[in-house]
Amino acid sequence: MDDNATCYRTLAVQDCLDREGIQRLVWPARSPDLIPIENVWDALGRQVAGRNYPPTNKNTLIRALTEEWDKLPQQLLDNAVQSMVRRVECCITLHDEHIPY
Repeated sequence: MDDNATCYRTLAVQDCLDREGIQRLVWPARSPDLIPIENVWDALGRQVAGRNYPPTNKNTLIRALTEEWDKLPQQLLDNAVQSMVRRVECCITLHDEHIPY
């Protein structure tokens, strides 16, 4: 699986994949539909933005991100991972079009 970036399309990479018998998946470039971590980053960003005292510099941002990351419910992370099968199936069904959710 790759996003069609040129670094993944070199002959050396293709030769390695061929040698290992690895078949590429058709994968839309820059597709947040298929990247479950995007939902987690969104939740984290909303938590940081909703703090009583938003971060004002790099150090307070790092502290806020760390504190809010620790507060994210494990179920959110589990759901993100478990959604991959459904996301890929939907993408295949829709022939690489936008996933409607």
